[in-house]
Amino acid sequence: MNKLFAVCIGLVFAASAGAQQKLLPAQSEITFVAKQMGVPLDGKFGKFDAQIAFDPKKPEAGKIAFTIDLGSASVGDAETVKELKKPDWFNIVKFPNAAFTSSSIKADGPGKFEVVGNLVIKGNSKPVTIAVTLAPGASGTSVAQGSFLLKRIDFKIGEGDWSDVSIVANDVTVKFKLALSGV
Repeated sequence: MNKLFAVCIGLVFAASAGAQQKLLPAQSEITFVAKQMGVPLDGKFGKFDAQIAFDPKKPEAGKIAFTIDLGSASVGDAETVKELKKPDWFNIVKFPNAAFTSSSIKADGPGKFEVVGNLVIKGNSKPVTIAVTLAPGASGTSVAQGSFLLKRIDFKIGEGDWSDVSIVANDVTVKFKLALSGV
């Protein structure tokens, strides 16, 4: 009976420790850089969330799920922002969110991790590998940073006339700096 009680208490503490891990959106950012006619176009997403279960000492047991509100993208002027919401680009009426779900996490040196998972945008799912660094932040937080390159055409971002990669480049660099508590 005492063993069963100890196991139950251990599970409760493990569950509550994981539940305390969370993204701090106000201290975090997700940005992207695309090129239009060779000129860099910087943008960012204003709304996103994550579910995190991660122990840097046991990264292989970790899980990360991320959602990004595509309608919160801001880039360039108001006309460009309006255009991004249309069906040829993000089609936010039909696909309001992008999502990433990790399938594996492994250590890649001190404070460095390789996160592999699936990125889904506009119903198109593609595998992505992301190099992430994790460092202590202010007030007991941790900061995860990284970037990855995506091919916008793979996700049908910029369809029709916009699929011409000589006008808007196919490569989009996504960068993130995420403040996390409990990691």
